[in-house]
Amino acid sequence: MFLTITTTGDATSPATDLGFLLHKHPDKAQAFETSYGTAHVFYPEATPERCTAAMLLEVDPVALVRRAGKGRGGAPDAALARYVNDRPYAASSLLAVALRAVFSTALRGECRSHPERAAAPLPLCLQVPALPARGGADLVKRLFEPLGWTVDAKKIPLDQRFPDWGDSPYVALTLTGRSRLADALRHLYVLLPVLDGAKHYWVNPDEVDKLLRAGEGWLADHPEHQLITNRYLARSTVLTRDALHRLELARLAEADDTEAEQLDNAVDEQADTEERPVPLARQRRAAILDALRETGATRVLDLGCGQGQLVGELLKDVRFTEVVGVDVSMRALHEAARRLRLDRMSERQASRVRLLQGSLAYSDARLRGYDAAVLCEVIEHVDEPRLPELEHAVFGAARPATVLVTTPNVEHNVRFPGLEAGQTRHPDHRFEWSRARFREWADGVGARHGYRVEYRPVGPDDPEVGPPTQMAVFRAEGVAA
Repeated sequence: MFLTITTTGDATSPATDLGFLLHKHPDKAQAFETSYGTAHVFYPEATPERCTAAMLLEVDPVALVRRAGKGRGGAPDAALARYVNDRPYAASSLLAVALRAVFSTALRGECRSHPERAAAPLPLCLQVPALPARGGADLVKRLFEPLGWTVDAKKIPLDQRFPDWGDSPYVALTLTGRSRLADALRHLYVLLPVLDGAKHYWVNPDEVDKLLRAGEGWLADHPEHQLITNRYLARSTVLTRDALHRLELARLAEADDTEAEQLDNAVDEQADTEERPVPLARQRRAAILDALRETGATRVLDLGCGQGQLVGELLKDVRFTEVVGVDVSMRALHEAARRLRLDRMSERQASRVRLLQGSLAYSDARLRGYDAAVLCEVIEHVDEPRLPELEHAVFGAARPATVLVTTPNVEHNVRFPGLEAGQTRHPDHRFEWSRARFREWADGVGARHGYRVEYRPVGPDDPEVGPPTQMAVFRAEGVAA
């Protein structure tokens, strides 16, 4: 099976930079052993104006049969068909796995010598001469066109000598467009096995993590994300349900923080500029910092850290010796790293902070043993039936000495221009609770897990409708106030 990646350039941005981005030198032909054969990487052309990198994957059919086993995807089980099939020739999960093995650094978007080129869209042309398309050329376009590609999927006849036989289930695929190289490779890594409709290896829960990593930044918003997820996970109902739920959490986490800030400042725009109040988002962070200082916490978790605003505030205070930001969205974590300038921090400062990918719906051993955890405007983004899982992961498994939870007070929404009673502040919010409902939930959590609960207003405490944000301070039994 065969893949080519072509780009163009000029004197200032030569096309041969593709070699730096792929970490494969254009003057060398290289071979890489895989579990099922050998991947060859070479450059049919390499000039400043045009450069093409090619991967030729030679598959050993006998090794494929011996390793796959019956019923584990890929080749049929019929004795002869297991040896005589399209696996060595048509792009499939075999090529996707080879991409990950050979171009792993490029898939991550890393290039120390040319970081600006790795981060910038390039003019690209990707060609796969034989691609299984279980769903036809129309499905190929439905999968790639929403990602910004111009798609040419030419049907391949069963036999050119006998046109009456019709077309085969294969297409010759050409994708053209502007894209980061890492994004282009991730699109192929996910969608090649999706179009093939089979995998050459056993699909287990680890595949969900692989899918979410490769699909970070594009899969959650793809109009065919359910089909992609179902096919990639070999139509496993359990794995597909888990992946779709985590994709939804990632989509919520990627909501633009500026939109929330604009809503928080809606009242400010009506006020006199000389007396404009502090934005509510800043008041929330200030209230959280005050509460953390009262507890004497030094090691703090920011659960659902988003783009790292609270992490940055915590790092300004030297009393917080370890700050860990956790989010389900890799895009949000990359943005947090950029905002915090992690790559420019001193060694001492960098040793105080970590950013981890993780879902609050699952217990995580990495989160145990911390003084305090913060859930700042997080719970309202979780479907209510999933809250018990978050509760167990945070209060049961991680069990920090102090937990701070802030969430909107729906009663206060009538004070925001354009919002009516009962209307949520943001379309991504699954719910917004009244003060009584929030206390009912928090009291129940405290009783079930041995925490005392104290409630504090954040923002102006309106005598009729209460504050815009409500905060619960959970302290584990036996921890002094």
